Amino acid sequence: MSADDSIKVLPIPTPFAVGRVNTYLVEDDPLTLVDAGPNSGTSLTTLEAALAEHGRKIEDLERIVLTHQHIDHIGLAQILAERSSAEVCALDALAPWLARYGSAMEEDDNFASDLMRRNGIPGDVVVALRAVSSSFRAWGSPVQVTTPLAAGSTLGFAGRTWEILHRPGHSPSDTVFFDATTGDLMAGDHLIKHISSNPLISRPLDLDAPADAPRPRALITYLESLRATREMELRQVLPGHGEPIDDHRTLIDERLAGHERRVTKIAGIIAGEPKSAFEIAQQMWGNVAVTQAFLTLSEVLGHVDLLLERGEVREVEDDGVVRFASAAS
Repeated sequence: MSADDSIKVLPIPTPFAVGRVNTYLVEDDPLTLVDAGPNSGTSLTTLEAALAEHGRKIEDLERIVLTHQHIDHIGLAQILAERSSAEVCALDALAPWLARYGSAMEEDDNFASDLMRRNGIPGDVVVALRAVSSSFRAWGSPVQVTTPLAAGSTLGFAGRTWEILHRPGHSPSDTVFFDATTGDLMAGDHLIKHISSNPLISRPLDLDAPADAPRPRALITYLESLRATREMELRQVLPGHGEPIDDHRTLIDERLAGHERRVTKIAGIIAGEPKSAFEIAQQMWGNVAVTQAFLTLSEVLGHVDLLLERGEVREVEDDGVVRFASAAS
């Protein structure tokens, strides 16, 4: 339970390495659930039991709020909405993606496959990861957003008001909800205590974005979001996984310092000779660079983006594969 005893945390199992996802029951008017867990019978049964512990059932829900697009947060949302007739609230820019979830995920996989090939990941690895991603899709589901939320606007309850803040980086749709009265921030995966949120390189939410648009710079975007959150006066952060965060500034400073250490390490690797992002990942993580290829690719490219921005490295394209070289070479 959070320090605000009208907000109950309901951890829901997921099939992913991150473990349980935190959904939150906000006992206010309207009765609200923040995030929904993955689309599985086990998750639904666990959620029903957790609600029952607080004298509630799914049919009592009046509002479902989604923090971002990842499947461990959206999977059960449409099922819950249909059983309860609750309104579904999400960032306005995310609503079209959620409505066409299946085709949006296919386009996301096309984007990821092209990105992996361009950055040196072998074709057989790309095909294998594409199959894994496709197998995970059933953990998500299309969702009809009935109340689109504009960044900078507010979401009202009888006893509180949340300010809606867009904090992209971990995903393009990361949305946090700030209660200025209590100082609580409902943060999704924007900030997690026990692990660093991964700034995954994702296809933009803008469905009309041109195919040849520059690659999104997820880490640079995420660091900007973290710095904006650092400036806030917060009592606690309620994250999408793990325990509440009582000192967000110290944690954010640790995260920022960690990224700088990673930048320095990657700069040293590149200093030897030009390398693709995949080659850098292999040097840093060995076989993990293959089994977690897109995750490690996003990690490397994010930090290379910082080096490119600072003028310390340059891109060299060789037969359709991008390599990075020291700007001094």
